[in-house]
Amino acid sequence: MENLVSIISEHPIFNGLEHRYLDLLVGCASNIRFDAGDSLFREGEDATKCYLIRNGDVSLSIHHPPKGFMTIQTIGAGEIIGWSWLFPPYRWHYDARAIQLTRAIALDGTCLRRKCDENHDFGYELMKRFAVLLEQRMQAMRLQLLDVYAEA
Repeated sequence: MENLVSIISEHPIFNGLEHRYLDLLVGCASNIRFDAGDSLFREGEDATKCYLIRNGDVSLSIHHPPKGFMTIQTIGAGEIIGWSWLFPPYRWHYDARAIQLTRAIALDGTCLRRKCDENHDFGYELMKRFAVLLEQRMQAMRLQLLDVYAEA
């Protein structure tokens, strides 16, 4: 059976991360699975985790009162979902639901913040990696908005 160190080190966001930092991550990690339809998180709830998706797909959606829930992005294997644990007030801004059986590594956000406070080099390394992720997601959202408004 694969151990968490090898799983996390092979995930694209943590590729090349120093072993000493991997050990810190593993201390905050656990294997988790979601069946189709299970909620990973809901808008407004406390943001306590992020998820490294190993396999399966997760829909990220917003609630639009006249139309209900609208999927804004689908997150799949090799991707990560959830960074609201990084920023006060640590609340989810979207809903996330498994589309199919999804296996993931859950990283405890409170544990990670504590370790970042204790080891600023580790915190800086995580922030650099999550900043790249944020920039990629913002660009994807920009392209989706262009598509939406191009049809109007």
